[in-house]
Amino acid sequence: MSVALIILAAGKGTRMKSDLPKVLHPIAGAPMLHHALQTSAALDPARTIVVAGHGAEQVQAAALAYDPSIEVVIQKEQLGTGHAVDQARGALDGFDGDVVVLFGDTPFLQPETLSRMVEARQTHDIVVLGFDIAEVQPRYGRLVMDGDRLVKIVEYKDATEEERTIRFTNSGLIACNAKVMFDMLSEVTNDNASGEYYLTAVPELANAKGLSVTAIKCDEAETLGVDSRTDLAGADAIFQARARATLLDGGVTLMAPETVYLSFDTVIGRDALIEPNVVFGPGVTVESGATIRAFSHLEGCHVSRRAIVGPYARLRPGAELAEGVRIGNFVEVKNATLATGAKVNHLSYIGDASVGEASNIGAGTITCNYDGVMKHRTEIGARAFIGSNTMLVAPVSVGDEAMTGSGSVITSDVDDGALAIARAPQVEKPGMARKLFEILKAKKARQSRGS
Repeated sequence: MSVALIILAAGKGTRMKSDLPKVLHPIAGAPMLHHALQTSAALDPARTIVVAGHGAEQVQAAALAYDPSIEVVIQKEQLGTGHAVDQARGALDGFDGDVVVLFGDTPFLQPETLSRMVEARQTHDIVVLGFDIAEVQPRYGRLVMDGDRLVKIVEYKDATEEERTIRFTNSGLIACNAKVMFDMLSEVTNDNASGEYYLTAVPELANAKGLSVTAIKCDEAETLGVDSRTDLAGADAIFQARARATLLDGGVTLMAPETVYLSFDTVIGRDALIEPNVVFGPGVTVESGATIRAFSHLEGCHVSRRAIVGPYARLRPGAELAEGVRIGNFVEVKNATLATGAKVNHLSYIGDASVGEASNIGAGTITCNYDGVMKHRTEIGARAFIGSNTMLVAPVSVGDEAMTGSGSVITSDVDDGALAIARAPQVEKPGMARKLFEILKAKKARQSRGS
């Protein structure tokens, strides 16, 4: 049976106190919406519908950035979860399969839980996901059960005193046949304390028609919603703790795990060593056996086996380090490839460049890649030696086994095996330093008397 996802992402998130739509607030470098999409991809959905409302253009852009095939529908008025799901009716007209409804601000749902919901659909017409709460809380609807039959979902504000004591609570997720879903939604009314069209009314309506309705359980942590900045910080902390534990279990050494910040898509191979206070932005892969030293920042880059990065290094998007590359302290690399064994050990910027095998880049070297309008590339061959404080004014190339003199400003290509020196000749003026110091001291004395 094919599955269509309906992801509810229309809420403003008033408690976030932000102009940014709630589902776009980031956890581990990615919008909460992307976390939901990443989890739900485990179902291999035939269709994915995102219901947007507040900040719809931004939500749509974020959804399409994740997957251009996603369809976005607009809920112009926020009239409840049932009304939100119903906005997908037109998009799914004629769809012969199941729908699974989930939320864009619930980032910790596990793929296995979604799979269990789909499995339960083989024997029940409607499946709801619930969880047991440790203590009574007014924010959740209660699942009223009769054995394994879900009789109804009652919102806390509409519940009786007895129903409010129920610990089995509603996560909001529901799975059923698409036609059944929209048939039931056609009968939902807003006759309740909030005057909204509740998705939670569907199970009771389905029971009245003799359909089989059940609820399965997941861990409460999976259903954690994010409604405030405090919730967001807590959610990020949960993600980091889980991600660090996964790396440690996978054979990665984190010298001070609590100081390492990971992104939602960080990939690190076994036997890699990560020193304290390293930040991984989105899009980073570190292969087995590599070392990332303290206080380094990586984003959108690839680090191969046995490479060493840092301390205090920055790898920006497009940095590609081959095996055994050395990137030292206060070095920045951007949109550049460094071949096997290349070294940039100190205080250098390598941008829009390629560095050949076993080449050495001296301290203070800069690839001058930007002319104020366009970026230009620097090509450095294999086994080249770039002297300290060399300015490579792109576009320019340095050949294999070539060399530049320290302090050179290289504006023309350097042939294979050649030595290029491009600096002003040193001029010495005897006694001039003493004279200058005397002049400066006298000037300072006059200024002191004048004040």
